[in-house]
Amino acid sequence: MSMLTPPGMGGKYRITGNTFPRMRRPRHRRKLVLSVTAAVVALGLAGWGTLQIIDVFTGGNKQANAADRPKTCPSPSAPAPVKALPKPAAIKVNIYNATPRSGLAKAAAAELKKRGFAIGKVDNAPAAYDKKVPGTGMLLGGPTAVNGPFPVLTTQLPGATQKTDARRTADVDLIIGTKFKAFSTPAAAATALTALTKPSPAPSSC
Repeated sequence: MSMLTPPGMGGKYRITGNTFPRMRRPRHRRKLVLSVTAAVVALGLAGWGTLQIIDVFTGGNKQANAADRPKTCPSPSAPAPVKALPKPAAIKVNIYNATPRSGLAKAAAAELKKRGFAIGKVDNAPAAYDKKVPGTGMLLGGPTAVNGPFPVLTTQLPGATQKTDARRTADVDLIIGTKFKAFSTPAAAATALTALTKPSPAPSSC
C-alpha cells in the first residue's frame, strides 16, 4: 500500500506509486460555452429579423430607386376660359353725388357716356349715403352685378367699394365718394379690362 492511500481504503481506491486519479474538466465550463454560443445566434437572428421588418415598412431599395428616377410632370392643362363680361353699352349706370361738390354727378355721367356706358338717373345721393362714402366711390347693385357690371366699372374707378342690395333690375348705382378726383384714363381702363378677360394659365404642380 502506498503512503498516499488513506488508512482503511484499499481496492480501487488504493493509490499506488505510479497511478493517480484522472482529473476531468469541470462540466459547468462546457455549459457556459454552449450558452454564449446560443445567445450570439439568437441575437443574430433577431437583428436579421429587425432589418427585414424595417425593409418591409420603408420600402427598402424601391423607395431609393424611385427617388433617383427623374420626376415627370403632367402636361399643362388648358387655362379655363374667363366668363365674358358685359360691354359698357349693356351696363346702365345711375350716378349719385355723395360729396359737398356740386355738379360732380353730371360731370361723371358725361364722362362715362363718352366711354360707352348707358346712363340712367343722375342726382345727389340719398340720405343713407350722402357724405357717408369716404373713399373714391361705391358700386351698388343686385347680386348678379358682382360678376358682371361691377368688374367693368372698377376698371373706370379703381378702389370703389362694392355692395349688393335686393334689387332685381340690372342697373347699377355709382355713388361718388369724397375722395373722388377723376376716372382712370381710357388707356388704363382698357388695359385693366383686358387683364380681366384674359385667361390665366393653370398653375404647374412641378
